[in-house]
Amino acid sequence: MPKESIDLKSLSEQDLKTRITESSQQLKRVRFSHAMTPVENPMTLRAQRRDIARLKTELRKRELGLG
Repeated sequence: MPKESIDLKSLSEQDLKTRITESSQQLKRVRFSHAMTPVENPMTLRAQRRDIARLKTELRKRELGLG
């Protein structure tokens, strides 16, 4: 099941920041639950980490004025 792509350029800086915090909190919860009982698909951890990295990259590009 492919995940729909998010158009990061259409989001405001505030939206990016809120998505980063929400995604980070969700990743912490999933990691914690994964430590107790393994997650069915551990590749979701990688996907969440990469999504957070994409969000942070877009935010940084805007801070530097490159985007």
